Amino acid sequence: MPTTNQKKKKQGKDTAVQGTNDSSVVSKVSAAAQGYFQDAFLQHFVCKVARRAPLINRGYYVRWRAVDHCVRKFLQITENYPKRQILSLGAGFDSLYFRLHADGALNEAVVFEVDFLDVARRKAALITFDVTLRGKLDSHIPSLTGPVYLSSAQYRLLGVDVREESQLEEALHRAGLDWAAPTLILSEVVLTYMETQWSDAVIGWAAKLLTQSLFVMYEQIHPHDPFGRIMQDHFRKLNSTLHALQRYPDTAAQRRRFLDKGWEECVCLDMNDFYLGLVPDEERRRVETLEPFDEYEEWHQKCSHYFILTASRGSLTAQALLTHPPTSCNCISSPLPSMSPCWSPLALNMRTTPVCMEGLGMASTSLSPGQLLLTGGSSRGGRGAAMTLLLRGQEGWRKACVEPSADLGVRLYHTVTSLPAGGAVVYGGRSSPLSPTGGLLKVTFDPSASLHPLELENQVTLKLSVRQLVCTGDSPQPRWRHSATFLRHEGKDFLFVFGGRNESETILGDAHFLCLEQQHWTEIPVEGSAPEARLAHSACSYQGGVVVFGGLGRRGAPLGDIVVLRPTDGGFCWERIDVQPPPAPRYSHSAHVIDEKLVVVGGVWLHSDSVPGVVVIDLTTRGSMEFPLNTTSVPWPLMLHSFCSELIDPEEPAALLIGGGGNCFSFGTHLNPQPVTVDLRPVLG
Repeated sequence: MPTTNQKKKKQGKDTAVQGTNDSSVVSKVSAAAQGYFQDAFLQHFVCKVARRAPLINRGYYVRWRAVDHCVRKFLQITENYPKRQILSLGAGFDSLYFRLHADGALNEAVVFEVDFLDVARRKAALITFDVTLRGKLDSHIPSLTGPVYLSSAQYRLLGVDVREESQLEEALHRAGLDWAAPTLILSEVVLTYMETQWSDAVIGWAAKLLTQSLFVMYEQIHPHDPFGRIMQDHFRKLNSTLHALQRYPDTAAQRRRFLDKGWEECVCLDMNDFYLGLVPDEERRRVETLEPFDEYEEWHQKCSHYFILTASRGSLTAQALLTHPPTSCNCISSPLPSMSPCWSPLALNMRTTPVCMEGLGMASTSLSPGQLLLTGGSSRGGRGAAMTLLLRGQEGWRKACVEPSADLGVRLYHTVTSLPAGGAVVYGGRSSPLSPTGGLLKVTFDPSASLHPLELENQVTLKLSVRQLVCTGDSPQPRWRHSATFLRHEGKDFLFVFGGRNESETILGDAHFLCLEQQHWTEIPVEGSAPEARLAHSACSYQGGVVVFGGLGRRGAPLGDIVVLRPTDGGFCWERIDVQPPPAPRYSHSAHVIDEKLVVVGGVWLHSDSVPGVVVIDLTTRGSMEFPLNTTSVPWPLMLHSFCSELIDPEEPAALLIGGGGNCFSFGTHLNPQPVTVDLRPVLG
């Protein structure tokens, strides 16, 4: 028998889980209010409407869209059956019945909703005393004692603990569930809150008793990577542990789970697969223009940590299973990239640099050996125009304050490009997704500032000269998430600007040349097929031209191509490089050319059980190898996107990674607290 303390602890956890319903319905109302989907009934279940951030609205849209897709497919394939039913487990304040009824989609189908007694009682009261909701029910009999709190011809609301199998079975029988009729069982972030022996029992129970059924489940996966760690910690703080994650950490494990529990077929897709593969292009374009948005990394990571699953019993419901979307390797029109990293068994060592330095969307460059300039970005203190120098002395790295002669303005996702003659050029960026930052600035050391090694330990503030460059010619549109690379042409220094986005165009594919001596935007002939438009890619100086890798493409999926802008007698020429095995597509990474090797660090990719480490692409042999990172000696979680990377020691090659992190959906913001170094010697030998 459970003790009194055990009962209180269980009640406390149940109450916390019930609280997730209240938060969820407010977020759904927010998404509906912004036009992501149509639902006139959700607002009747909330006391106060609150507008959520665009990232959260998108997250709840794709959740709503996936469930709606599965429900309507089930109703479509069962439309000729006289009896069919939907059983929603842990329904909370979902408005599914009211929405389907208003759309005329139910026909004769009956919706059974089950949740904790307190939740069912509250929902019954809201429906009973709301004219709009009550009007969608025919004659109904409200119950004060339960477990059937509302009963009408097509809607039954039950207050039962789903874990109590015998009580649930009896209550459903009393409510009129037909065990032989085609049934959709819906579990939308419900079973994961139960200990796995209980959730497994529910899955097995449904397979045993409902022989013509479709199970639809939406839950979390991938608990062990940085985003997954933040996600788990969030729910633990809410006293709502995600129990299923440990035993069933990915889509393959969830599929095996259902097959082992008696389901005949099962298809499980993460939400990147669903959104990019099963949501029509036109619908995606509509959704992506509803609100200003620039949180691509967090969006793809959120989608990679949730899945939609369908499992079937019987030949009828098998027709309603999700379909596997094609990838770009077997369907040229698919936006989903093929994903098969070729991993080395060697993990690259990392270590922490004892400097407090955090931020995302910063830009960096090396002004000289041991002197790194960082500009702009966003941190816990907000977006700023700050400039910082990291200086390397005998005691290691330290941070120095900078006194610029002029304000850089608020800039995120801009570029800082060092110049061979000294100094650097700052270009582009944004303060918000509606406000690009225009203009070009040249940054140089104030001649009166001394940076002799012996003075590093005592110097507190360093002076930098910041000068606006007034340029002639046809200047490019303002942009951010672009690349700006130094190259030479006919004995002159140029800044090559490619790609990015701005407030009106989500992806840019244009290229521009700025002659630095003349401060003139110049037309230079470029032959060959231009690379696909992209943002958050890398572009490095290479053999008098530029090598471009990766980025986020126009269809919202990462790219994995390698394109070289090579100098010719009259200008330049684009050339594609075929690499085998192909590197996994990614974006928001950093890259460096070392001899004939392109070294790519971090980034965001799709469809893998791990996060990107370092991929080394040999530009001569045209081979590649992915190397994982040994993160045991650095602060965890470590998020390697929206970060800066600089090479710090030509003699013993290593990369210093600075900043990075992001807003992890509704789970909180994580910023890497300190720079870390990656030892590149093993991959460059």
